[in-house]
Amino acid sequence: MFKFLKRLRAKKEEADTLELATAETAEKAQTKASEAKQVIDKPEPSAAPAAAEAVSPREADEHKNPPASENAAQPDIESLPQEEAPDFTQEEIPTRDEQVIEVELPKRSLGDGIRSLFTSSLDIEDLEDILLLADFGVEASVEITEDLRMAAQKTGATSDAELRLLLKDLLVARLNREDSQLKLSDGKLPYVFLVVGVNGAGKTTTIGKLAKWLSDGEWEVVLGAADTFRAAAVDQLATWAERSGAGIVRPERDGQDPASVAYQTVELAIKNDADIAIVDTAGRLQNKKDLMDELGKIRRAVEKQAQINEVLLVIDATTGQNAISQAKAFTEVADVTGIVMTKLDGTAKGGIVYAIQKQLDLPVKLVGVGEGINDFAFFSAEEFAKGLVARKPGN
Repeated sequence: MFKFLKRLRAKKEEADTLELATAETAEKAQTKASEAKQVIDKPEPSAAPAAAEAVSPREADEHKNPPASENAAQPDIESLPQEEAPDFTQEEIPTRDEQVIEVELPKRSLGDGIRSLFTSSLDIEDLEDILLLADFGVEASVEITEDLRMAAQKTGATSDAELRLLLKDLLVARLNREDSQLKLSDGKLPYVFLVVGVNGAGKTTTIGKLAKWLSDGEWEVVLGAADTFRAAAVDQLATWAERSGAGIVRPERDGQDPASVAYQTVELAIKNDADIAIVDTAGRLQNKKDLMDELGKIRRAVEKQAQINEVLLVIDATTGQNAISQAKAFTEVADVTGIVMTKLDGTAKGGIVYAIQKQLDLPVKLVGVGEGINDFAFFSAEEFAKGLVARKPGN
């Protein structure tokens, strides 16, 4: 299970106690400082009156050089022993210095959301065609089939169960990546995610589900509705913010500069000591240059206040090979760091996950496998491969 770093927050009772202790200690320190100032500022005793009686030379000499015992009786303030000076370090004022804690998000599983490749027993002679129909692509389909044939010959596997297990292991080895974890571990808060993708891919829903998942793990989340030209997208994100308990920055008017909304989102996250800001961006591909300029402007606005940890590209798995074309177009104009595959259930063909990772050399980090609010999880090569080779009724 992935582990991440978020702010360490005291419970409400602990926070109230800390505030009370801070106030009391600060008051004590102020009192000490005031007393010390009075001691230091105390005026010197006034000189003897000019009309004092005449003294003999001997008395005058004694007056200039009094006995040592008298000197000891009236020490100078500067000669006070160090321990008698006011000590401002003995009681430290409690502070709210930034602290982080290692946490895990609530466990989610792909479960039964992945559609199996097979409706009957696995036959190596039919595997290449099955993989092609599942959007693995020609090259991958040939390679996987040949690898399975060689593994079966080497191990002597012949039964359906044995072949499924071998195929599962082959897929896991090809799908596993070291960079599939979300970048939520450097402790430099707030984290900032930009979410890109074509309209209709499930971008806003993805942000909402991620916000709800993080909120369930006691993360403080702020959402930014920077898709300012679609009022429906703003309203939808506001609904998700309400459901997840996240803060939200909405455009003040239709068509407001998306970069300004992104800037205000990060600004609010910093002000509220939030753990993460997630910014929804426009999904238009009519003009690559305009999209590149817009995303570049958003990036520059955000980076004035915080680093960008992830640029997540949302892809609709049901679009098959078209998803690869969309992904390539976005990776040309945005510094994409990871893929979110949505609708990876029902009629979706799981091979698109393999094809995108291989062709774009980008990790699939999150997957949506249903309409429910919790049908959303980290991508697991192990679970995904198990789902692809599983025997399921109705498949």
